[in-house]
Amino acid sequence: MTFARGNIRGYDDDRMVLLFSMMDGAREVPCAVSASAMDDLEHLPRPPAAQREEQVARRRDRIEACASRKLQAREIEGTPPGATAPSTQFRS
Repeated sequence: MTFARGNIRGYDDDRMVLLFSMMDGAREVPCAVSASAMDDLEHLPRPPAAQREEQVARRRDRIEACASRKLQAREIEGTPPGATAPSTQFRS
């Protein structure tokens, strides 16, 4: 199963995650990456919420690769069900 790039849905300030999707054929699968994971990727202090979409765009390939691995491993969570990439996924 191969997942393709979907859409960026925007930043959810309440959950502190950037919402995006991956495509499984014609089916859109909801995904999210935590703000702390994005900060860990860039080794930068926390930017304002308005800059989160720009931040994920800079690291989109790596974030989507992580989400794709989780989806292929059936590590589905949340409501609606999807893949969430926490900070621990990107620490080296």
